[in-house]
Amino acid sequence: MAGQEVTFDEVAAAAARLQNDREPVTIEAIRDVLGGGTTNAIHKHLTVWRLHHAEPAEQPKPKMPPSLVSALGDWAQQFAEDAGSSTRDELARSESDMEALLESGEQLEAERDELLDEVSNLTIARDQALATIAERAEDIERLTVELRDARRIATDALVGKAKDQLAIEGKDSQLADLRSQMERNVATSATQSDARLAAEMELIGAVTARDNFATEAKDLRARLDACIAERSALRAEVDVLRANRKQEPAS
Repeated sequence: MAGQEVTFDEVAAAAARLQNDREPVTIEAIRDVLGGGTTNAIHKHLTVWRLHHAEPAEQPKPKMPPSLVSALGDWAQQFAEDAGSSTRDELARSESDMEALLESGEQLEAERDELLDEVSNLTIARDQALATIAERAEDIERLTVELRDARRIATDALVGKAKDQLAIEGKDSQLADLRSQMERNVATSATQSDARLAAEMELIGAVTARDNFATEAKDLRARLDACIAERSALRAEVDVLRANRKQEPAS
């Protein structure tokens, strides 16, 4: 009967059986007869049964043998003790049932407190994990945007420099060299950026990586400005050469 609650009829039948066998009607005795059942359930049904079905204690019938009239006082005292023995036995059984109930209640309260502590600890751990996940997601999104912007700036700067140099010099060899350099720089930048992104996905050195990206962008802007200045100087030199050629007398 483990895992299934006992009914009043089952408890009443077990109690009647014990009473007919002249056995003490207790919670433990009924549990043995039924093969299971909780202390609270058995006590609840047993209390109701005792109110309606418990047999009154058999009182000894006073018989006064004519030959024992002189011992009337001793006999009366013994009679009173016999009459109260049933009540004392019932009181002892009730106290035993009460102790069993109290012990069961204390055990249930201890188990309840342990479960409440476990639930509280699990709730705190869950909230902390959710907060960490949200924070990491925000960092990853921000770093991804910064990496994409840095790549775009680097690529634009390299391509602009190559175009300027090709427009001024117009040499195929330099074009090939510049294209090779640009591809190497882009490949190197992409490899380094991917490595940084992998490290930043684990949130290690996120702030340092952001500063590095800013420094790289600043350097690229400086290089772009230098390229523009170089292109302007080259154009000025070309203009001077052209002017000089125009001034030379025709042969």
